[in-house]
Amino acid sequence: MNSDIVLVCPVTEPYVRRSEHDAAWFMGRVLSRLIAASGVGKADIDGLCLSSFTLAPDGPAPFLQYAGMSVRMLDWIPTGGACGIMAARRAIRAVAAGDAEIVACLAGDTANAGSFRDLLEGFSVFSRDAVYPYGAGGPNASFALITDHYMRKYGAVREDFGHLAVAQRRNAQGNPNALLRSPMTMEDYLGARPVASPIHLLDCVMPCAGGDGFLVMTRARADALGLASVRLLASIERHNAFSDDPMQERGGWLLDRDALWSKAGVGPQDMDAVQTYDDYPVISMLQFEGLGFCGQGEAASFLRGRDLTATGDLPHNTGGGQLSCGQAGAAGGYLGLVEAMRQLTGVATSQVARARHVLVSGFGMINYDRGLCTAAAVLAE
Repeated sequence: MNSDIVLVCPVTEPYVRRSEHDAAWFMGRVLSRLIAASGVGKADIDGLCLSSFTLAPDGPAPFLQYAGMSVRMLDWIPTGGACGIMAARRAIRAVAAGDAEIVACLAGDTANAGSFRDLLEGFSVFSRDAVYPYGAGGPNASFALITDHYMRKYGAVREDFGHLAVAQRRNAQGNPNALLRSPMTMEDYLGARPVASPIHLLDCVMPCAGGDGFLVMTRARADALGLASVRLLASIERHNAFSDDPMQERGGWLLDRDALWSKAGVGPQDMDAVQTYDDYPVISMLQFEGLGFCGQGEAASFLRGRDLTATGDLPHNTGGGQLSCGQAGAAGGYLGLVEAMRQLTGVATSQVARARHVLVSGFGMINYDRGLCTAAAVLAE
């Protein structure tokens, strides 16, 4: 990507379990935080990338009216866990092309008594017609099938998934934005109540409300404003990969990872931290495999001997990930990216010593039996 264009000002509107505020309110709060953190005026932001599941019936244009903004570039990226990386890619290209000078990338969602039910019922035609009427209300059943298949085929056991979840909870303990910060042991993980076999409660991401965002601008402008910045060395995205696989056990990262590492000029062994999209532990394993840290089906054995905490030999989801922070809808697709930016600028709550390169991976839009959108990015100081 263009090294003269950078990402700055990672911000979070604190997550809450429930809220009567709507999605536009949360994204407006993220926008306010970006303005305060950067020192730019609202009128200086002339590009906007938005992601939300609960903004409907409004879309991106009505949000501009609510926010009192006029922009030259507007993008709507409804791809769930892949949306943060995709927003960064599009914003960088917009600035490089002269379509905008400063792009605000925002994601936010609400969570109230009816929002999750409404989201599931109307998520897609496939989900509405083939899943929801038969009692599989939400992704738990779909990910249970994927997890069960992975365990049967590759020999993973529940402790392997717990290894990720327990380490992430330790990373979350100093993060005020994480909703789940109390210590968790392997015994706690294994003893959690079953939800959809073989998935138990602590395998499942917790829906919540909140938002995340960042700005994209030229390095010269960031330097003039005195803003710490990070570079996006390379990125990939892929949609509806391996659609003929009877059960999802790989994602689109596999198809493009060689191009990612080649363009970045570094490899998996050079990553000082890894931020995977973690709505369920099995999906993090697929990302380690798909991005070349190990072979297909080898993630459980690869990770068993690794310390995944921020002070370990393979820091993973260093802010706690979604399993400890919660999933604020589409903002879950931004969570790893803003954490990577904090690591590279030295302001993370569980800071990795001398973080220079961080991998961020995204996964989103599960439609009945598989996630359709994948993305990844290598960020550098």
